[in-house]
Amino acid sequence: MWLLRIAWRNFCYRSLSSVLTTISLALGVALVVMVLAVFGIVTEAFSRNAQVGYNLVVGPKGSALQLTLNSVYYLSQPIENLPYTEYMEYFDAETRAEMVRKYGGDPALGERDGVYVPMIGGGYAIPLALGDYLGDFRVVGTTPDFFEKLRHGPTLEEPFVMREGRALVSHSEQYGYFEAVLGSRVAGQLNLSVGDQFSSTHGDPEGKGHGKKFTVVGVLAPTGTPNDRAAFVNMEGFYLQENHAKPLTGQETIVPPSEAPEDPDGFMPLSIPEREVTSILVRTGMPMMGVVLENQVNESLRSQAAAPVGEIAKLMNAIIGPLLTALLVITLITCVVAAVGVLVAIYNSMNDRRRDIAVMRALGARRGTVTGVILLESFLVAVIGATTGWFLAHASIWAFSGLIEDRTGVQVGILTTSAYEWYIFPLVLILAALAGILPAASAYRTDVGTNLAA
Repeated sequence: MWLLRIAWRNFCYRSLSSVLTTISLALGVALVVMVLAVFGIVTEAFSRNAQVGYNLVVGPKGSALQLTLNSVYYLSQPIENLPYTEYMEYFDAETRAEMVRKYGGDPALGERDGVYVPMIGGGYAIPLALGDYLGDFRVVGTTPDFFEKLRHGPTLEEPFVMREGRALVSHSEQYGYFEAVLGSRVAGQLNLSVGDQFSSTHGDPEGKGHGKKFTVVGVLAPTGTPNDRAAFVNMEGFYLQENHAKPLTGQETIVPPSEAPEDPDGFMPLSIPEREVTSILVRTGMPMMGVVLENQVNESLRSQAAAPVGEIAKLMNAIIGPLLTALLVITLITCVVAAVGVLVAIYNSMNDRRRDIAVMRALGARRGTVTGVILLESFLVAVIGATTGWFLAHASIWAFSGLIEDRTGVQVGILTTSAYEWYIFPLVLILAALAGILPAASAYRTDVGTNLAA
């Protein structure tokens, strides 16, 4: 214990040098902890959002990762579009016939079950239409099933809750086909609420604005998912915007709709040949049928199916994992530099301490005792620096915990730790031991007679 007391007195005697060295080490440790924490938050956010409740995302042939990022996270650009008839392949003959009566199209479409119906039983297929923006946020055309059937949260059992208003419907007497529901971040950043109207832009945030306006009927409560930063609109209204209808070739068989609701503004829904979908969110009735459906869709000519969980795992392994490694190497180098600072600070003080060491030796202290004092001083700097850096990093993360939870859905507290974080302390102690060896060796070789006579 008295060796530790002597080491502490040495630390306090050279307080300026000791504090500056400790701060540099603390900053290095804080950087490492924050990199690990950020990686943990990013990993959990991507992993949680990949657990979306549906087995597959179906879209045009192309990159499966791009399809996942576009349809699940509303990132990247859509690959292409699929004919609406591809979406109809997930429904039985009765539902398909109802679609023909409602929208207009070839009656033959309603005379058979969809190809994928046997694998869907008890599940669902929800269409998405993308391509427009509201400011910097994606506009997502979809159906009321999106809010009725999808679930979120850790157990995928939480329904969507409206902070304001209600979910959109296929058609209303008040707003016709032009209803919208905003994610919490969209509403907050654009200062929109229930009853407000907006026009989306085509193709990109700076694109041409559409003339037909949507009315906000609901604002989602924060979910911690990408849905917080999307504006959802009735797909029928999305189709009725300029340049959203697929041009007809003149060879299509179209029977006019017989069940389309009357619209207050006189709008009629697009016919089936004029419709396209960007992607389809699919949940099979039995989980094991997901693999069967994925294989069958991928063997088709137009569509591909991607499992969000698998694609995000590939993304983590291919991009985010190596990025973490690079950041960790950089921050660990910072710690090594700080350890070198400890070495230099203690070693440079040895000339001033040779007489003190000689006095200790003359009073009976062994060489090992003197060496131990120097090593303990190095360990003191390491322990104080590592502890300070750890608390500094976690205090910073805790200060932004509200923002992190709003944007990622990940809850973090001041004591929330990552998997590899506890390896930092042994590593810092090893660096401290290495940094203390050279000054300790110098103290070990100190000549008592020469330095007492000096």
